[in-house]
Amino acid sequence: MSEIKSHQGRIFGGLVLIVVGGLLLLDQMDRLDFGELIHRYWPAIFILIGLAILIGNNFRQVGSGVFFILFGTFFLLMRLEILDHTVWHYFWPLLIIGLGLWLLLRPARSSARKQAPDLPAGDLRISAVLTGIDRRIEAQDFRGGRAEAILGALDLDLTRAGLAGGQATLELSVVLGGMDVRVPRDWQVVLHATPVLAGIDDRTKPVPEAERKGVLHVKASAVFGGIEIKN
Repeated sequence: MSEIKSHQGRIFGGLVLIVVGGLLLLDQMDRLDFGELIHRYWPAIFILIGLAILIGNNFRQVGSGVFFILFGTFFLLMRLEILDHTVWHYFWPLLIIGLGLWLLLRPARSSARKQAPDLPAGDLRISAVLTGIDRRIEAQDFRGGRAEAILGALDLDLTRAGLAGGQATLELSVVLGGMDVRVPRDWQVVLHATPVLAGIDDRTKPVPEAERKGVLHVKASAVFGGIEIKN
């Protein structure tokens, strides 16, 4: 599955680069004005980001992807004057109402998660959205989990953690942000990467089998951002 996701990410990123390169070529041939095109259709960038997120996560985590698509679509329709400019007067009140509903519903969902039996104490759930977060994990029964950074930065320190059962799976997702993950020197990292116009680097050193105390499988996807894993 990880190879399929990586292949999909490469295809999507390659197609985006081909389209951008083709538009720049037409601009050099005086067949179109690339600057004017970007000025008029810039919201399409957010739609591409949303599609990249959906493809990179195999359409399993749709929240952030759908948000970027809807955000880009709204402003694109405004730029093309398909939506009347009076709609803008209703946008911000609706956004405030949406944020209020999100604040009301979020605690209920969070408490429900804490009571669920399928989330042991060693699991990780962390999101850095429009902010920077430093988190140190010292649990000796670390079971993996999920971490994401959207328009933000996350520094995750696992150097004092221990793996439950000797192995775990960690899912990392970055959109227009950055993430640094530090692991113990006796952990072997197996990376499954899906970069889309981004960088995902495994800078850990190989661990001899005699010294290995665990294997951490990392499923990482990044869109216009970067993820670095080191020890």
